[in-house]
Amino acid sequence: MLRIDDLRRLDYGYFIRPAEETPRRLARVEPCLGYALRHPEGLLLFDTGIGEGDAEVDAHYRPVRRSLADALVGGGLRVDDTRFVVNCHLHVDHCGGNPLVPNRPIFVQAAELDSAREPDYTIPGLIDFPGARYETLAGEAEILPGVWVVPTPGHTAGHQSVAIRFNDGTVVLAGQARDMAADYGADQLAWRAGVEAREPALPPYPGWIERLQELDPRRVVFAHDQSVWEPV
Repeated sequence: MLRIDDLRRLDYGYFIRPAEETPRRLARVEPCLGYALRHPEGLLLFDTGIGEGDAEVDAHYRPVRRSLADALVGGGLRVDDTRFVVNCHLHVDHCGGNPLVPNRPIFVQAAELDSAREPDYTIPGLIDFPGARYETLAGEAEILPGVWVVPTPGHTAGHQSVAIRFNDGTVVLAGQARDMAADYGADQLAWRAGVEAREPALPPYPGWIERLQELDPRRVVFAHDQSVWEPV
């Protein structure tokens, strides 16, 4: 059984989200976080950092990058230890280190990979690089013992999260399914109220909330928020 100590949060730096892209219309500094799982079958990375190569993106978001190697070293890990990669989606701030781990399976929803190959979606060199090896999925899948990929569309059509069963409960790596833990909490409460048949009509919430709650998560963590959602 996996232990929670087998999971490490990775700091890939941060960027400035412009005011026009935030709910309060104020610029906001957001972290770029990934996760490393020591699994008996090999090290799994969930997201790999902020990619380089697009001056327009850099001018818009002003990122401060921390390399994949630097992010891993704090946990006593090396880039070459990587055996599996999962990206929540393939925007530039989530797959930047993928070319550094060629010839490893990258688990991705087929719809997301199709989108990533469209113009102006991401940096093409982060997608079809030498040694890129995709394992395309069409929905939920257990990719390793105790590790499930769960579709969580919304931010992109092919967005996905990862649920990991540990000895003390399930942790969900939600990526950018929601930007903030508080947003996830609001969705979860709307779902809970629906289960309890509250009236009048409730705020809408994404259908995947029900699936994630079926997995009975003890913690839900995010790509752009250091806060953690936990059940009451």
